[in-house]
Amino acid sequence: MAAKIVVGLLVAIGVAVVIGAVWLWPTKQTVDIPLPYQNSSGGAVTTESGHVLSTTTATCGSPSVGAVLTAPPTNLPANGTECVQTLVSITSGPNAGANTLLEFSEGPGQPRMTAGDDIRITRQVDQAGTTTYAFYDFERTWPLVALAVVFAVVIVAVARWRGLRALVGIVVAFLVLVVFLLPALRDGASAIPVALVASSAILYAVIYLAHGVSLRTSAALLGTLASLALATVLSWGAIELAHLTGLSEDQNNEIAAYMGNVSITGLLLAGFIIGSLGVLNDVTVTQASTAFELAEHGASRRAVFLGAMRVGRDHIASTVYTLVLAYAGSALPLLLLFSVANRSLGDVLTSETVAIEIARSAVGGIALALSVPLTTAIAAALATPTAPAAPASTRRIRTSEEFPPVRRDDRRR
Repeated sequence: MAAKIVVGLLVAIGVAVVIGAVWLWPTKQTVDIPLPYQNSSGGAVTTESGHVLSTTTATCGSPSVGAVLTAPPTNLPANGTECVQTLVSITSGPNAGANTLLEFSEGPGQPRMTAGDDIRITRQVDQAGTTTYAFYDFERTWPLVALAVVFAVVIVAVARWRGLRALVGIVVAFLVLVVFLLPALRDGASAIPVALVASSAILYAVIYLAHGVSLRTSAALLGTLASLALATVLSWGAIELAHLTGLSEDQNNEIAAYMGNVSITGLLLAGFIIGSLGVLNDVTVTQASTAFELAEHGASRRAVFLGAMRVGRDHIASTVYTLVLAYAGSALPLLLLFSVANRSLGDVLTSETVAIEIARSAVGGIALALSVPLTTAIAAALATPTAPAAPASTRRIRTSEEFPPVRRDDRRR
């Protein structure tokens, strides 16, 4: 009976997710490119690859800066103001084979390039047809590809087919975010239904792909979905009660300035919901597996619940540290600035930049703690206790009547 209820609920939720996705599917309307990301003609900035040939110190303001060069750059006479000038070979695009000169003032915050570095440079063409180049970023394609390959190889080598299915689940999750979530938010759709539909679709794909279709994974999925609903309510309450606006982050300010139809508070709420998926999935799968393993060893439903809860308490204690320390590690530069600003601890903790992460960690921790009894109860109801198997062989003690009588002559021998 419990299995039919759980399967029925999952089917109903799945149908609701499909209907919600159809209803909220983005319209693919054209959105103007924000001003900081436009080229001179209002289109998207074009980037090309470049290779650093040399870096020198010279007088600032060379007319060769950003130009397409087929001859050595022009240097100005020394006047006391010096800049770092980097000669770059253009290796892609219509001017491949030519060079350009990049110029940077000396000081912190400026990129430091050396001969042999591969970089990305922007190419812009003005209305007169003049092409200019500027530094965009370092080239990181191959290092990131190498890290991704090593990551995939290690996961598959250790987890075998389950690890491969988990990697496929990651790809599916990324596609849901890029194809559905972000365009829907860009269209101005309400953040809560969009985030719930996207998160639910990710959970169905990730959990069933990585762990297979079974009552065990269905228990984990239903527990995760229930915990996700709680996390949504908690996130909304935390944002409203703490008056979090999200405008303390530069990217959100740019979105507010150039994409007026996008709710910054909704975007913040969607981030809270999506951010809780990983830790909830981890805990609920572990709880369901623990409950089913205990049931397979003959434990009663009560013993299954209590035993899995003991494991869950340990998991909660260790995962809460992960939530808090992950934020502390990523926020070290901000915390360092606060430490030298002679601001009180109360001011630091209640500033919006820190308060957002405190609220995010608190919401994740509460949802994490509540997911343990929820999932454990569902798994205990689904797991059918089995009688422990009898030993493969037993030693039977023979009675005295089964031994043959010992004769006196035998004793002498």
